[in-house]
Amino acid sequence: MIDGIRRLDYATATLHEASGQQGALPSQIKPLNPTWKLLGRALSVVTSGGDNLWLHKALATAKPGTILVVDTGGVFEHGYWGDIMTHAAMARGLAGLVIDGCVRDGEVLSGLEFPVFARGLCIRGTAKDPHGSGVIGNPICIGDVPVQSGDWVVGDRDGVVVIPNGNIEATLQRAHERERHEMEVRERLKQGHTTMDIYGWAEPDEG
Repeated sequence: MIDGIRRLDYATATLHEASGQQGALPSQIKPLNPTWKLLGRALSVVTSGGDNLWLHKALATAKPGTILVVDTGGVFEHGYWGDIMTHAAMARGLAGLVIDGCVRDGEVLSGLEFPVFARGLCIRGTAKDPHGSGVIGNPICIGDVPVQSGDWVVGDRDGVVVIPNGNIEATLQRAHERERHEMEVRERLKQGHTTMDIYGWAEPDEG
C-alpha cells in the first residue's frame, strides 16, 4: 500500500478524510507553484521567530528524501527561506519544505523543481543568532496538527496533510475504499440520481 502514496494516487483531501478528518495543516499553507506535489517523511524543525539559522542547521543534517516541516513560533512575517536555501536543499536531495511562515524569492522558487509550501511571500529578512533557540527532530505542532519526524507528509494545490507513520497502512486502505465508493457515486450521477438520493439526505414522500 505504500506504493499507492508514492505514486500520489490519493489527493490530500482524500487522505485527510481517510485519516478520520485528521492531519490537515492550516489552509494558508499552500504551494508557491500550484502544480507542485509533495511526498516524503517529515523532519521537524523549530526556529526562533524572525531567525532562520536552525533551518540552515537542518539543511546541513537532513537525509535525502526528507521534507523539512518548520514551526516559526507563530512569527510569520519574515522570509525564512529563499533562493540559496532551495539550491542547498536540492543539492542534498531533500524532497520539499513545509513552513508555517513565509518565504521569499518567489519568482525564482516557483520555477525550480523543489516544492515549497508556505503561508505566502515576505521580503523581510531574518537574523542568524548563534544563541537563538531552536531544535531539530522533536515533536511539534503546526496549527492543531501534531507532527513528528518520520510522519508522512503529502501536499498538493489544496494544501498539506500529515499522516502519522503508524497510521499509514490503515489510512491508505480507507483512501482506496473511498476512491472506489466515489467512482460508484459518479456513475450513479450519470444515471440521473441526485446527491440527495445517493447519500440518503432526501426526505421520504409523505403521500
